[in-house]
Amino acid sequence: MLEQFGMIAQAVSDRTFFEWVFQILTKNWPFFVNGAGVTLLIAITGTLVGSAIGLIIGVIRTIPSDPSGSKVKKIIFKVVNFILSAYIEVFRGTPMIVQATVIYYGLALQGLYLQVIFAGFIIVSINTGAYMSEIVRGGIISIDKGQFEAAHSIGMNHWKTMIFIVLPQVIRNILPATGNEFVINIKDTSVLSVISVTELFYASKSIAGSNYQYFPVYLITSIIYLIMTFSITRILRLIERKMDGSASYTIHGSHTIPESEFKIMRDDNDK
Repeated sequence: MLEQFGMIAQAVSDRTFFEWVFQILTKNWPFFVNGAGVTLLIAITGTLVGSAIGLIIGVIRTIPSDPSGSKVKKIIFKVVNFILSAYIEVFRGTPMIVQATVIYYGLALQGLYLQVIFAGFIIVSINTGAYMSEIVRGGIISIDKGQFEAAHSIGMNHWKTMIFIVLPQVIRNILPATGNEFVINIKDTSVLSVISVTELFYASKSIAGSNYQYFPVYLITSIIYLIMTFSITRILRLIERKMDGSASYTIHGSHTIPESEFKIMRDDNDK
């Protein structure tokens, strides 16, 4: 036993750091690729579904109370807001790794066994929904109240005002925060290894355990995470610029007098 351990130690010491990195990459690249694919799949679907959840909750929580409404409606309104507030506080106030353990193993105790990837998707979605609901609510509150009053003055109810006037502005305004949440989800999927989701960190842990070269393996893993988050950030920044439109546009003051037209240049120094 001691002789085998000595042979392994000698083999490790005979290789340089870069030789180990090259060998690990060439031998285990399918595992890295598969792990990165699972990470992106869970992060993308979880962010999209979580954003939809947050959008719905954010709109519901900004519904103004109706003083002239019936007592039943007021009670229902308070109960719904209490439930949504409790959901937000619980999932924002506890770590995702604890949520993953409680949800996955808690459901298993009740006889409901979920596939680990599907369980990871659910966990990331509801966690993202809690954060996105507050982001959406903040975006709605930031819209000038005059726009709500103008919409109501022409007969629009709360839902029509949200769909046609407020939400198009809110979605653009919260896009940077949504992108930030997406990047966070890419990194936070690593905690799903606690329920054996085969994402990038889980794959890296298995690779490192097979050759005991933890530093080279996790260095490769960190570079892969950096490539994914950097690429996503650049793509989202491009989408933001596309949504902003042209950097200059012309306001037509008159259809007959060209001199009344003037051009406005948007300030893009922050981009």
